[in-house]
Amino acid sequence: MHIRTRSLVFGGILIAISIVLTRFASIRVNFGAVEGIRIGFGTFPIIFAGFCFGPLIGALVGAFSDILGYILSPGGPYMPHFTLSSALYGMIPGFFAMASYLSERSRILGGILVSQLFVGLLLTPFFLTTLFGIPWKFLIIPRLVSTPVQIIAYFYIFQVLRRSSFANELLFRECAR
Repeated sequence: MHIRTRSLVFGGILIAISIVLTRFASIRVNFGAVEGIRIGFGTFPIIFAGFCFGPLIGALVGAFSDILGYILSPGGPYMPHFTLSSALYGMIPGFFAMASYLSERSRILGGILVSQLFVGLLLTPFFLTTLFGIPWKFLIIPRLVSTPVQIIAYFYIFQVLRRSSFANELLFRECAR
């Protein structure tokens, strides 16, 4: 597989944006010494990378966002489980972007929906419960509110970017079809 320099550069930019949005522009709720809930838009650049550059670059952007973000701003012990979660945020939309039998709108909505429901609503709370013993009910209730909001917001932001002539020329020329 050939990875273009342009894809790597935009991947690096999306990593930086994700780190800033996740680590420095999010609301965090701690349970003891462990961050249990984070409200923000840090996963959007990862999902965006998956759509535009495919599942491999999406997964790499997600993994590097988590690892570099942890190095810059650790919030407890490093757990590779969350690096996997972050990588899946980019990989799942990347596979949806490749589903040519779906309309563009269905690919976008499907990728956002599946990644948010599987990773954000199920996998991350599962990891927090099994690793740190945080009760499931404390994790799932806020996510039942934030997940639909994020799905709608991410879909809307993606549509706005898609309609912008500047973003269309700069970014979407690279998007996987």
